[in-house]
Amino acid sequence: MKIAVMGAGAIGGYVGGRLAEAGQEVHLIARGSHLTALCANGLRLETPLGNLHIPRIHATSNPADIGPVDVVIFAVKLTDTDAAASSLAPLLTPETRIVTLQNGIDSAEMIARHAPRSQIAEGVIYIGAHISEPGVITNPGGVHRVTVDGLNGDRKMQEFIRVCEHAKALEVAATDDPRRVVWQKFIALVAFSGATCITRLPIGAVYENPDSLTFMRSLLSENIAVANASGQNFTAADADAVIDLFAKQPYRQKSSMLIDLENGKPLELEWLSGRVHQLGAEFGIATPANSAVWAALCPYLRGPL
Repeated sequence: MKIAVMGAGAIGGYVGGRLAEAGQEVHLIARGSHLTALCANGLRLETPLGNLHIPRIHATSNPADIGPVDVVIFAVKLTDTDAAASSLAPLLTPETRIVTLQNGIDSAEMIARHAPRSQIAEGVIYIGAHISEPGVITNPGGVHRVTVDGLNGDRKMQEFIRVCEHAKALEVAATDDPRRVVWQKFIALVAFSGATCITRLPIGAVYENPDSLTFMRSLLSENIAVANASGQNFTAADADAVIDLFAKQPYRQKSSMLIDLENGKPLELEWLSGRVHQLGAEFGIATPANSAVWAALCPYLRGPL
């Protein structure tokens, strides 16, 4: 398949690298020093399962250089979604599918301002990764799980999932309830990012301290309350499953938002804890833990002070 990765940062670069390793025609869309390094030295993945170097990989900042593709993996930060989606046109035909691997609950509708909603397959990804230096993506281990909307048995999506089956450390499955899957990730991620960012600690250290772990549980409870008010149906057992999931992650794993905070980059806060804070106000649900995260971190929303 011909696959474009819109936003070949940590997550997009990891997925694109694994698909290129599996023999697919992958085109990375990136920018800045990361793009310069990709063009000069190729893509490197550093993982506990072994390192990967793809010395020659297609990389550009301009989708028009690529032309129509079978699948667009959309993995930009939420702060860049509108600008990136507005540049999709050269990649699209009526048969192209756009697979979202972003955070939050608003990605698909934001992209749909610029592309047909029927061609957008909502998805979630559970992979820890960060750009350790330009052109180099580090994965600390843990799960490598992706779930995407199968679009009711759509042929192109079936082909994409078959392709992913041949990729190393990339477990991709289809779902017929993408909104629940997106909300499920949202509930977990908002707690993970909120707890690690407000403490400035990796997940293992959060779990070691009873009070910080209690705070994370409070975030989860609020997230579930807001999700259910939005039409979902989650229970305390779902919160326990999240606690179990993150307990199995590497001790030093950080949320992507904490990495952005440490590096002085804009934060996805308004689509995560800020979104729970907003929805809580709309539904009349108290969200003191998420509102505290929002209040503490919103001065850093656009980057360093």
